[in-house]
Amino acid sequence: MYSNKIEGPRRGRSFDSMNIAFEEKLLNNEINKSTFTKIEENTEKKNTPEKGRAAIIFSLKNEVGGLVKALKLFQENHVNLVHIESRKSKRRNSEFEIFVDCDSNHEQLNEIIQLLRKHVNIVDMEPPDNSCLLEEDMDNVPWFPKKIADLDKCANRVLMYGSDLDADHPGFKDNVYRKRRKHFADLAMSYKHGDPIPRIEFTEEEVKTWGVVYRELNKLYPTHACREYLKNLPLLSKHCECREDNIPQLEDVSRFLRERTGFTIRPVAGYLSPRDFLAGLAFRVFHCTQYVRHSTDPLYTPEPDTCHELLGHVPLLAEPSFAQFSQEIGLASLGASDDSVQKLATCYFFTVEFGLCKQEGKLRAYGAGLLSSISELRHALSGNARIMPFDPNVTCKQECIITTFQDVYFVSDSFEEAKVKMREFAKTIKRPFTVRYNPYTQSVDVLKDTPSINSVVEELRHELDIVGDALIRLNKQLGV
Repeated sequence: MYSNKIEGPRRGRSFDSMNIAFEEKLLNNEINKSTFTKIEENTEKKNTPEKGRAAIIFSLKNEVGGLVKALKLFQENHVNLVHIESRKSKRRNSEFEIFVDCDSNHEQLNEIIQLLRKHVNIVDMEPPDNSCLLEEDMDNVPWFPKKIADLDKCANRVLMYGSDLDADHPGFKDNVYRKRRKHFADLAMSYKHGDPIPRIEFTEEEVKTWGVVYRELNKLYPTHACREYLKNLPLLSKHCECREDNIPQLEDVSRFLRERTGFTIRPVAGYLSPRDFLAGLAFRVFHCTQYVRHSTDPLYTPEPDTCHELLGHVPLLAEPSFAQFSQEIGLASLGASDDSVQKLATCYFFTVEFGLCKQEGKLRAYGAGLLSSISELRHALSGNARIMPFDPNVTCKQECIITTFQDVYFVSDSFEEAKVKMREFAKTIKRPFTVRYNPYTQSVDVLKDTPSINSVVEELRHELDIVGDALIRLNKQLGV
């Protein structure tokens, strides 16, 4: 939960290799023009700008000695030509195209291109294959976790509540409750990635409070909750002993989610900042409280508690499409500006917390804030609440309210629709890189240079090979 506040042997390239690169581009449309041939690292340190392989295809203008003039430019600018090749133009039969593979850094490449344009027509070009972000570009990027264990560095930066309660909190004057809250906070603050989540022996009063919330909400779920929620809630009972008279243990819930969608639970003491909370989602980690709301008012809590987490969030985190939607919001937040993170957090708030969807022509709730609040769940689907279509560009500007009902709720036709819209919105976030989650190492790959992008392309090609093999086998079985 979060608060709203090289020298050495190289492989030659040719027209064919440029064509192959173009095909690889179709696998990842984030690569501009083509993918790049990998080269061995230059282990010698030099004071001059680091060179890489660059490729240029140009067509000769209709003038005598055009090729000689063009090649002389490379010699005069001390650019080493590794490979030269010519072919008849595929664009104009009367022209010839020249492929040049050379050693060049960015500065040299820019200079040679400007000079070449006076004598030739540039058809295509490939920047140096060591191209990457300058270090100063990354210096301005806010820190973010690169691997799942890095969450240990930010999971304890609690902004609100934890063991401290505000004066208007129902448990503020209850010393026994405050002591209990400190116990939960200490457990969460001492937790490290890889530890088993401590099992809690809940008091009779805590189980009774949980029971009231569980019983009243289950009266509304059949007519108010989305079908995905209704499908997964019984599984929580089956695998985690989620019952009216028993509060599930977070370790059991975490194991259940890991098997369903790869999500895991991490205990937290209280509110985290939007940046820290969303960072957890990027690794499919959900920060979850263990304490129970104060018993004087079982149907109200000023903060998310274990009733909210387990009854509101967990059933849908067990749904693959919803789990992916949540993770993609988290990935989009990594290294983003404070303003962008706030916009993402607001979109999260009005979807994952208070989102509505249409099913069989009727409104249904999928937001955890609604599915764990009897009164607001009724209000949101009463016909009296203001409902708007979910549009991240609009939603991100809406005020988030935590003390009363929301002024407006946003509806999507499906999780898939919301996910597609959020993907497009995430593309507008200004970062000098993008990130990709690696489930094998539980880390994020920062795609900021051509080798890292090449690596993704190779993985995608392998995955497509698997799909292609599966289709061939299926066709054989069907006799196609």
